[in-house]
Amino acid sequence: MGKRSFSLSRCFNFFKPNHLFSIYFVCIFLPVQAFTQVSFDFNLALLSRLSSKPEVIEFYESSGFKPIWMNASEEAFLRRFYLLDALRNSQFHGLPSREIEIENLLRMVKRASTSNDFGNIEAQLTKLFLSYASQVHTGLLNPHEIDPAIAHKVNYKNAKDFLRHLVISDPKEFFKKLPPQTKEYRSLLKGQQELIGVLRQGGWGKVIPEGKYKLGDRGEEIAALRNRLINQNFLEKNLSNVFDERLESAVKAFQKSHGLLSDGVVGSVTLSELNASAEDRLRAVMVALERERWQNKGIEENNDEIKRKVLVNLTDFTAKIIDKGTVIFETRAVVGANKESSRSPEFSAMLRHMVINPTWYVPRSITVKEYLPELQKDSTVHDYLTIFAPDGTIINRNSINFRMFDENTFPYEMKQLPSNSNALGRVKFMFPNRHNIYMHDTPQKHLFSKEKRTFSHGCIRLQKPFEFAYTLLASQSNDPETEFNSILESRKETALPLNDPIPVQIIYRTAVRLEEDRIGYRRDIYGRDLIIFLALKDAGVSIYNGQG
Repeated sequence: MGKRSFSLSRCFNFFKPNHLFSIYFVCIFLPVQAFTQVSFDFNLALLSRLSSKPEVIEFYESSGFKPIWMNASEEAFLRRFYLLDALRNSQFHGLPSREIEIENLLRMVKRASTSNDFGNIEAQLTKLFLSYASQVHTGLLNPHEIDPAIAHKVNYKNAKDFLRHLVISDPKEFFKKLPPQTKEYRSLLKGQQELIGVLRQGGWGKVIPEGKYKLGDRGEEIAALRNRLINQNFLEKNLSNVFDERLESAVKAFQKSHGLLSDGVVGSVTLSELNASAEDRLRAVMVALERERWQNKGIEENNDEIKRKVLVNLTDFTAKIIDKGTVIFETRAVVGANKESSRSPEFSAMLRHMVINPTWYVPRSITVKEYLPELQKDSTVHDYLTIFAPDGTIINRNSINFRMFDENTFPYEMKQLPSNSNALGRVKFMFPNRHNIYMHDTPQKHLFSKEKRTFSHGCIRLQKPFEFAYTLLASQSNDPETEFNSILESRKETALPLNDPIPVQIIYRTAVRLEEDRIGYRRDIYGRDLIIFLALKDAGVSIYNGQG
């Protein structure tokens, strides 16, 4: 774009009538001739107000303190407009309101008459821009300060990067691309607005009385169930108070979208999810928006373009292989128990190989905290485990006086050698990480029939590990099943590398994008989302309260 000055008439012609507030803000800078001249006073004010941000001062120094907001160019005009527009709509992204800061800025503008004043305004615009850009791009909160188990690496942009991209970009496109550019984020924004609409209408109606409801039931309770499903768009409008097949189908659809066993029976868990308020769901969406920002890649990158990845949503109890945005394989999963030492962490890593017929190296924490006290009572328990000395030799457990040791002095390792009953099953999938977490088979197949599958020590157990392996190997083998099973039948521990390592993302989302951009909801199994929401609230985020 050329360096064109805007006249007042062009300013008003540029914007639509519903942008009058923005027109006032942008046009109040006209005529700009009074402050486009870089002067000592302008620079001094800029340096003083930005003194705590050396990287920003360095950016201005590199351009000879050329203003990026306070000049007569069309680019600066549009930067001011789209910045104000973004600030006024920050709550659309589940961020704190910026109205007070905008009002303070307008007061500064109205009083401005000197180069010093305009230097202060330039600095304030830059500070507001950097604050907003950082929040909408990579989140309002630091996830590691919320919970160390939220261990995703956040791709923070520094101030110079934001400013550099701003001045070389079309302002409208730049501000548009600051938030995550993913289908998930766009669906969450849409879901947030729909929920606000529901709250404006008074919510989803009366809660359903406690009880258990199934096909053939009738009465006022069924009418309440019917209305709840209608208001949540799982059932077409009708006046029936009978639990018929149409209602049963709607219940199953609701259960499926909420990650529940889809049996069509309204038991205590389904009833609790049905009775959750729109405000509860809005909180989940706002937390999910913040979580999505933590995983934002960058201004110039498309977050949906990863060719292939493994996605584990802990609250969903599933593991999926996704190729270019399409789920090509899915299996049920068991995740960490809701205990301090067992909750599965959230992080990303690269899946590099699988181990067929694995040995289970019992973690020392399990050895000394769980097994040692039991061995001290009865040395024959857990006889499927082999005890090894530090030099790797096998020790006869009958020769050990387990009562001689405690957690700190127990010198031995415990391993379970490859077998059908091995705790890791017949295969494990390795993505090296500091948490020592991996995915694996398990002999405890009955756990996959449970609705809430929080039973492991932190690792991810898969219901269909062999099929998972076949899918991973399909890109590098003409006959992945035969290759995998020939190694399996050897009964020998074998590491099988992946030619192309695959990203693994272990996430925790209680609001998730479903087909047709619907939002489904999951339970906050570890209470992490509640902690995040309270932190967002403390940081100034407000949830719609149903007024106005």
